[in-house]
Amino acid sequence: MHEKLLALILRCSGIVLLIALIPAFMPFGWMRDIHSWLGMGELPTGPIMGYLTRSLSLLYAMHGALILYISGNIPRFLPIVKCLAILGIAFGIILTFLDAALGMPLYWILFEGPFLIPLNIGILWLTFRIRES
Repeated sequence: MHEKLLALILRCSGIVLLIALIPAFMPFGWMRDIHSWLGMGELPTGPIMGYLTRSLSLLYAMHGALILYISGNIPRFLPIVKCLAILGIAFGIILTFLDAALGMPLYWILFEGPFLIPLNIGILWLTFRIRES
């Protein structure tokens, strides 16, 4: 039961992360419009902004693909899932403070990092209920 639930959570997470492929290839004008719509003002232009937005999106999508792959054989990859869960908890904590320090909108600060912390705590908890092969 725990293994099936963990696989489901990982698959859902992987699919959500794969959605990052969309902004990796969308026109930069759309990114500017979304940035403005989110209340973050004018999106800077230039090669570094294009590189950062697209490479970060690709990195998220790559992580999603890895999570989907891992979800197909939980017992085999259980140590990796544990490691990713611990990293995910740390990532959530750091993102929360980073978002606040950078002056991100309140809804962003309250959602991004704080969502990742309990999600990864739950994943970690499930890993301890599954026997490693």
